[in-house]
Amino acid sequence: MTGIRILSTGKAVPKKEVTNDDMARIVDTSDEWIKQRTGMSVRHHVSDDENHTGLAVEAARQAIEKAGIDKNEIGAVIVCTVSADYYSPSAACLVQGKLGLSKDIIAFDLGAGCSGFVFGIETMRALLMARDAKYGLIVGAEVLSKKMDMTDRGTCVLFGDGAAAAVVELSDGLYSSVIGVDGDEDMINIKTPNGYIHMDGQATYKFAVATVPKVIESVVAKAGLTYDDIDHYVMHQANLRIIESIAKKLKQPMDKFVVNIEKYGNTSAASVGLALDEALTEGRIHPGDKVLLCAFGAGRTWGAVVLEM
Repeated sequence: MTGIRILSTGKAVPKKEVTNDDMARIVDTSDEWIKQRTGMSVRHHVSDDENHTGLAVEAARQAIEKAGIDKNEIGAVIVCTVSADYYSPSAACLVQGKLGLSKDIIAFDLGAGCSGFVFGIETMRALLMARDAKYGLIVGAEVLSKKMDMTDRGTCVLFGDGAAAAVVELSDGLYSSVIGVDGDEDMINIKTPNGYIHMDGQATYKFAVATVPKVIESVVAKAGLTYDDIDHYVMHQANLRIIESIAKKLKQPMDKFVVNIEKYGNTSAASVGLALDEALTEGRIHPGDKVLLCAFGAGRTWGAVVLEM
């Protein structure tokens, strides 16, 4: 089965750090309340001189430089997002233009909520196969601070801004995937073009702890592996309690799970990419390691891929 190999990653987060104590000065909450329920301590919000496009471009630039490839051989760009600067042109078109990538390229945005990065990998695999392209560029980028109602204490404390990118190529190595959707407009939504993001936290938690273990079971079985064979679980960083619950159900140690939610909060489509980039940068993930990427989000959507680094 033709799969995907990740050549390199990059990331970009805004300069401004917003602590739990900062949030407590805006809404009725506390550092203790947020940490106990989510594991979050800090998130990043864009300042006036920063925007979605800038974050996406910087993350992509880093990934391309680390890959050491000819950027003109990138045949497709996917930006996974629900918070781009414009409805049109797409963020992907802006990334192509600002990085001076080939004009003989396909570029578009993908909206799958927090599952975006995983959906992006599966979609890029199909594109590279169809177009006989050498490399693909996947970017997960969100600026959700501009989409938050700062009086909605159950939602506004959760989300942060950031971007992560990966340069990928087709590979004959290990690859399996499970992707799914169950249409729902109430659990997580941005209901109007200029509206705010709202999440039903309890419903999301129940959905995640019920669905994600089944998705992981399916994707690991498709790969012909066991849970113990997976070296690293790179999960969507929505809530530390969700990750801990999944680890317990799988009977896997927490040190196999990449966790950085305390530094970034929930960055939606950027979340999995940021966690992957951090693990690679720190030397935690090595060539040949078997990695499982998994996310869930608005839609409702879910997805997981198993691949070899």
